[in-house]
Amino acid sequence: MGETNESRLEQARSEVSPRKLQKQMAIAGAACAVFGREGYARASVDALAAEAGVSTRTLYNHFPGGKAQLFRTVVTWTSSDVRDAQLARLQAVLDPERPPRPDDLERDLVALARGFVGLMAEYPNHFALVRHINAEADHVPPEVLEAWHAAGPEPVGRALADALTHLAEAGLLTLHDDAPLAAGHFMALTSHTIVQSTHYGVLPLPAKETDRLIKAGVGAFLRAYGAI
Repeated sequence: MGETNESRLEQARSEVSPRKLQKQMAIAGAACAVFGREGYARASVDALAAEAGVSTRTLYNHFPGGKAQLFRTVVTWTSSDVRDAQLARLQAVLDPERPPRPDDLERDLVALARGFVGLMAEYPNHFALVRHINAEADHVPPEVLEAWHAAGPEPVGRALADALTHLAEAGLLTLHDDAPLAAGHFMALTSHTIVQSTHYGVLPLPAKETDRLIKAGVGAFLRAYGAI
């Protein structure tokens, strides 16, 4: 099996000195703010260097691939952070070693959706990046899109599908032999609904409305996949 985008990033980090790595992370952190404001297409190398307080030459010394390499680094980095947070919430709410009682399933799925939705406020820069990626996907290098999916959405989707499979094995859900599809439907009915309604957190909804949408989404999911 070949290396993943994330493992290549970790290998690259291990091959540079701590001082150089610290500089690269500082540049990437500044770039995250610029990309979050301007998107990929509009962000210039000059603006990225100025935000980081370095020359364009220094930026290219650390990121020879220029803007594309820097954007890929930022997207992979922030996606990994959000992925880890999502997986932690998933493990805390749907522990396969302790499946919920039937009467608690809806409550736990609502709690999971709330946890995922809450990440927009905790990681605003990441969701600003994702908003721009979706808005200008035709301008973002394909390898960047692949790196984003590999670092975040794909492993989270697999983990959620596994969690739903455990619930089906416990007799709590009927997945119709397609756990990945069920996982996609859960995300679409809950957190994706809030993401779209708030424009990736730019215009937050009142708490009551957020809760109403989450509960409605979980209810729809259970009507489709609840154990018969």
